[in-house]
Parts: sequence; C-alpha cells; structure tokens
Amino acid sequence: MVELKLEDYYVMINTVTKVTDVISKEQRSLISSRYKRVTQAINREFWSSDSDTAHSFYVGSYGRGTAVDTSDIDILVEIPQTEYENHNNIRGNGQSRLLQAVRGAVMSTYPKSTVRADGQVVKIDFSDGIKFEILPAFKNLSWTGIWDGTYTYADTNDGGHWKSTNPKAEQEAMEKKNKESNGLLYDTCKHMREIRDKHFSSYHLSGIVIDSYVYSHIGGWYWPVSGETSTTPHGTYEKKLRDESNSYFMSLNAPGSGDYVDATDSLNCLNKVLQFMAKE
Repeated sequence: MVELKLEDYYVMINTVTKVTDVISKEQRSLISSRYKRVTQAINREFWSSDSDTAHSFYVGSYGRGTAVDTSDIDILVEIPQTEYENHNNIRGNGQSRLLQAVRGAVMSTYPKSTVRADGQVVKIDFSDGIKFEILPAFKNLSWTGIWDGTYTYADTNDGGHWKSTNPKAEQEAMEKKNKESNGLLYDTCKHMREIRDKHFSSYHLSGIVIDSYVYSHIGGWYWPVSGETSTTPHGTYEKKLRDESNSYFMSLNAPGSGDYVDATDSLNCLNKVLQFMAKE
C-alpha cells in the first residue's frame, strides 16, 4: 500500500460539521430585495438607469460563499470612469466626496436607516440587525480599453488615496478549492465564524482573515465521499490548523488575487478560535 502524506489524507471531521445553509431562505430573500434596491438607487444616480442588477455583485463573505447569518452583506458597485477622473482631480480627499455621493444615493432609498461613509465603504444599518457595506469601485482598463479583472476603490483614510482589488479572482479560487475539498473549505470557514460569534464576540476577527487562513492551510484535506472512512484520529485536521498559526510571524494573502491581507488586529482572536476548535 502506498503511504500517504499527511496533507493527502481525508478525514471525517467531528468538530467541524457539514453545513447545509446557515442563512434562512427568508433572510436570503430579504437580502436580495435590499441588494436590488441599493443597486437601483446607485444606477439611477450614476448611470441614469433603473436596473436593479447591473453594475453590482456580492463580495466579502457573502460573495465568497462563507457567510453566516450574522455576516455583513458586502456589495461592490461599479461607478462610471468619469467619476473617478472627477474625484481624482479634487483637492482635499476626493475619495471622501465620492463616498458621500454614494451615501446620498442610498439615503434617497433608505432615508430612515442609518447610512454613513466609513473608510472605503458606505454602511447601512437596518433596524433588524442586517448590515450592508457598499464598495464603490471603478474597472481598471488597459491602454487598449480591455478590463484586467481588477477594480480601483477609494480609501478616505490618511488624506485619501486609491486601492485595488480583485474580488472575482478570490471567489473563483475559493469555489475551486471548496469543490476539491468536497465542501470542507466553506464548512470550516463558517464553523470558525460561529465560534467567533458565540464565544469571542468581544474580539475582532475579519472574514477575509478566516477565509485566507483556511484556504492557505487546508492542504489536501477534504470531506470523504460516500463509502470512504476516516484514516486519521479524531481532531487531527483541527489541530493541524491550530498548530500552523503563529501570532508573531504570519503573512496572509487573499485567495486568487494574492492581495496582502492585514491580519494584525485579527491574530489574537484567530488563535483563540483555532484553539477552541481544536479542543471541541
């Protein structure tokens, strides 16, 4: 018999559990309705269009397939290139003015909700506890006019500047790895969110840190298919994830895009969650 390396083992994990859908159909329907209303408001303001689907898509945990029912709903909304040129030429934090313009469009649809610009996004706090974060962004085009798959977005901090992101690459990489692991990637990421929310809610641990960490360290582990059984002791997978974390020397990159992920404020809670998961 060929001896398998540790990362080639499959294991029936008993602490991480298979997840069907932690977000109810009713909540998903409500999220979809609000997503369309937000999209339509921004399209009316910037594109002179009544479309409630064009120029936007889900990003963040919801877009990557790892959200739980407490997760914020992140949306990227594409803004016309002329708006970038206008705000880039403004003296004194044109990025902040862009977010305020998007905020104004959203408030026309949700005047009774708390809507505020914060850093890179416009946030909406609904009275039922659901939170939306809207990221206005511009497609990055080559000199030939071809889109390279990335977006430029505003960061209002430190006087204002522009950053780049590639959320589609992240989503595609996560989906591919999840299929390879027979669903284990998504299940692990959701399980860690549930531990964070239930046991360490006073600490900060961002979704992109969870997803990037698990993506980088899942190796060849996967849920066994029908007829397969575990070849490793109970908890081996969880202990592997815990033991590969290092609160002092950790560098994370986002799946697919390779963008640097700043985990500084999340490391303490990440280690607590991994430790808890390994001892369940």
